[in-house]
Amino acid sequence: MSGNVIATTAGRVARIALARPEKKNALTGEMYAQLTAALLAAGRDPQVRVVLLQGSRECFTAGNDVSDFLKREPGEASPVFGLFQVLPALEKPVVAAVAGPAVGIGTTLLLHCDLVFAAADARLQLPFVPLGIVPEFGSTLLLPRLSGYQRAAKLLLLGQPFTAQEAFEAGIVTEVVSKETLFEKAEAAAAMLAALPPESLKLTKRLMKQGSAKELEARIAEEGRMLIERLASPEAKEAMSAFLEKRKADFSRF
Repeated sequence: MSGNVIATTAGRVARIALARPEKKNALTGEMYAQLTAALLAAGRDPQVRVVLLQGSRECFTAGNDVSDFLKREPGEASPVFGLFQVLPALEKPVVAAVAGPAVGIGTTLLLHCDLVFAAADARLQLPFVPLGIVPEFGSTLLLPRLSGYQRAAKLLLLGQPFTAQEAFEAGIVTEVVSKETLFEKAEAAAAMLAALPPESLKLTKRLMKQGSAKELEARIAEEGRMLIERLASPEAKEAMSAFLEKRKADFSRF
């Protein structure tokens, strides 16, 4: 797979890299479709035992490409929802390597990864409320469980950027490493997983997740319905317009 999502396989590890540096790896509908297809292919490939997700050494992803996002008709047929279905259901371990910005979906997808390595310069953010919408990808269920309600409320309600160390303390990140060693650490962990008994890995992951799988699926669907509704709201329209016009949003009249 080529273009803005590059998928390669070596040593039983499927590496899926976001590659749109000129836009800080902001995700378009086409990139969502490519990412979902790459995950599905990795899941089906008997030679693949581990998936490694990464951006560049400068940026994981700035989140959704807002201009592209607003052009698409919102709904469950959107490519975004394909990723929402595929990543949580993937039976093989998923390792993520995060550097620089990891905004919106760039943070929420990490909640579905098994090991997350973050460079010390990583800056994560969940800016859904400031954009007049609601969080997605099961984050309203998973983050309070990982972090506790108060810490999750700070991250989800205020929507401000937070550091790799704060993400580690919140349980989102497995280990904070130097920017120079990020990919090497993530690749070493992926190789270690790939050398383990594959059926044991798959079954252990299934056991850890099975108690909440249906609840997570329901929460993702509920968040999705609310997200679609919120996108048509005056608050969201003001927030998105302000973002595109590079001005401060004004919610005083709502």
